[in-house]
Amino acid sequence: MTKTFTFAILHFTVAFTVTYLLTGSVILGGAIAIVEPAINTVVFYFHEKVWKKIEQQQDSLLVS
Repeated sequence: MTKTFTFAILHFTVAFTVTYLLTGSVILGGAIAIVEPAINTVVFYFHEKVWKKIEQQQDSLLVS
């Protein structure tokens, strides 16, 4: 859990810093730092579901 927590902090920090450096806005940097990781989490969930199906299909081809 510690690794996950530190990665989340790193992700928020990078999102904020990049946005702040590009825009100069603390508010926009904060908003992006919250929204982007939340959306990324949902996208990752679906990515994993698709990837699992691909792996299952490959496994079934090896067995046949």
